[in-house]
Amino acid sequence: MTTLIEEYLNYIKNIRSYSDNTISGYQNELAKFQNYLEEHCIDFKKITKDEIWEYLKYLDTLKYSNTSISRHISALRSFYNYLKQKEIIENNIFKTIRNPKIKRKLPNVLNYEEIHELFEFKECNTLKEYLTRALFELFYATGLRISELVSIKLEDINFSEQSLRVLGKGKKMRIVYFGEYARDALTDYLSIRKTLQKKPTDYLFLNLHGNPMNRRTAEEIIYKRVEEVSLNHHISAHTLRHTFATHMLENGADIRTVQELLGHEKLSTTQIYTHLTSDYLRQEYFKKMPRK
Repeated sequence: MTTLIEEYLNYIKNIRSYSDNTISGYQNELAKFQNYLEEHCIDFKKITKDEIWEYLKYLDTLKYSNTSISRHISALRSFYNYLKQKEIIENNIFKTIRNPKIKRKLPNVLNYEEIHELFEFKECNTLKEYLTRALFELFYATGLRISELVSIKLEDINFSEQSLRVLGKGKKMRIVYFGEYARDALTDYLSIRKTLQKKPTDYLFLNLHGNPMNRRTAEEIIYKRVEEVSLNHHISAHTLRHTFATHMLENGADIRTVQELLGHEKLSTTQIYTHLTSDYLRQEYFKKMPRK
């Protein structure tokens, strides 16, 4: 089974172009499953539905959440699909196993007053201020994942069309757009970027040491800015992405347009934001309707 798992992981990396995080998660989940089978002398090719339920109960005793158990099932369903394609098994028994119900938590979103506070930059005087402003403006303007944001290269930017070429999950290319605030912030940042750069690189965002910025550094810049303006609640790096999607829908954007801009493969992933906008509409209704 070890060899098959290694082959499968190579397959989803090189052929299916799964993200590094997904591959790492699947590797851990398959290793745990393999250890369980070996300890209980279960043949992975002949595993029964009852034996699978016992495994899931075992995960529950380890205090795994429904979300974690669901990821395990998804990993095993995908692995057994691969085994079926290779004709190692006849049927994928994991197709008969339903994922546990997961209560979806609505994402944290900034309101318009908080956005105003966060983006109320004084006149920039330092490299860090120019960098922070450009990072925030582009992040909110495009709704990119933070991993996508730090991967932008100079050649990906089209100033005449105010657009960006983005390589997203599964190595899928998409085009996103940015407005005048982000354009101006980028222009100002690019005018001082050469003073940051220590060696040739075409990545847009550099850290203060002149090297391409990584995800952690970008997150630290965001957290530092949130501290500076003393916002009342916790804001993760993903909050600006959630806020972008919600504000687009609140202002009349079509949900499929937002889906494309976010790079969501499934519309159902984007639909969570319709709950947020429904709450917003309800609040606005009772605030503005004279005969409540």
